[in-house]
Formats: sequence, structure tokens, C-alpha cells
Amino acid sequence: MLKRLKTTSGVLLLAGVAMVAAACGGANTETANTNTNATGVNANVGAAGAENSMTAETRVGPDNSEIRTENTGGVRTETRTFRDTNSPVERVVVTTRDGRRTARVYYRDRTVRELPEDRIESALNATGDALVAAGGRVVDVSKEIGAQAADKTEDALDEAADKAEDVGGAAARGAKKVGSEAADKAEDVGDKAASGAKKVGKEAVKGAKKVGDAITP
Repeated sequence: MLKRLKTTSGVLLLAGVAMVAAACGGANTETANTNTNATGVNANVGAAGAENSMTAETRVGPDNSEIRTENTGGVRTETRTFRDTNSPVERVVVTTRDGRRTARVYYRDRTVRELPEDRIESALNATGDALVAAGGRVVDVSKEIGAQAADKTEDALDEAADKAEDVGGAAARGAKKVGSEAADKAEDVGDKAASGAKKVGKEAVKGAKKVGDAITP
């Protein structure tokens, strides 16, 4: 009897150990999955943040100028501003997009020139006089601004048209609903009036019949 009790106790002890081990294993697996999912979410958030992030720094440039560098969405913009109001150059903007660099010189007389490719490298270091002598293709910025304004105006008009269409549709649906309700009410009133008239007519006929019966000897 004692031997049987020991055997039963041993079996129960082993079963308990197995259950504890299974529970610990499930908890560890769940923890591992949670950590893996969290790592994946952090990686995605980090990638999205890197893609949409913006960094900027400012440094002193030559010929009494200041250079501000911005990186936004993979586009690098370097703006060199001349502090001397007597300088013929107001600022230089060097843009790097998809590995291609362009440089524009904005003069104080409102002229804008796009520097040749062989002058882009020195755009952030050259003096104002050197940038004037560099020449380059004249850029009509007003057309670009006009095109941007036209695009914005077109977008605004499209949005206004969409809203007007939505309002018109809502008004039409409201008018249709009101008309349907009015028609239903009118039909109900007509039905009630017809029922009342029919009832009155029946009662009048009954009354006339009674009067006739009373008169008849």
C-alpha cells in the first residue's frame, strides 16, 4: 500500500512539473512573439520617421554669407544668403534631388539665373562678383510662381465644385424627402376626409331612411 502511494505521488509530481514547464514555455513564447512584434513596429516607425524627417543646420559662409542646409524627404537644399545689402547677389540655392544638383543665383535686381553645371560646385564658396560673372540661363521665376498659383487655384476650384455638388445633392435629397413626406401627409388627409365623408353619407342615408320609415303609415 505504501509503495502504491509513493508511485502515485511520483506520478502526480511529474505531472505538476510538466504543467509548470509547459506554462513557462508558453509564457516565454508569448514574450518572444511580443518582443518580435514590438521590434517590427519600431522598425516600421523608424523607417517612416527617417523618410519624413527633416534636418537643418546653419554655418558661416565666405564673403559675409550664411549657409543653411536642409534635408527633407531625400531632397537636400543649401541656401547661401549674403548679409551685405550692397552685394549684387541676394542668395544662392543649391538643390540635390535624386543625385542631380542644380544651382540658382537670386540677384538683388530680381533677376534669377541657373548656373552652368561646371559652376555648381563653387556656388557655395564663390564671391558675389564671381557669381555675377558666372552668368547662366535666366530663369523666369514669375512663370513658375504663376503656374504654382494656377495649380492652387485649380485645386481650390475643384474642391469648391465638389463641395457645391455635395451641397446640391444633399439639398436635392432633402427636397425629395420633404416632398415625399408632404405627399404622404396629403394622401393621409385625403384618405381621412374621404372616410369621413363616406361615414357622413352613410349616416345621412340611415337618417333619411329612418325619417321615411316614420312618415310611411
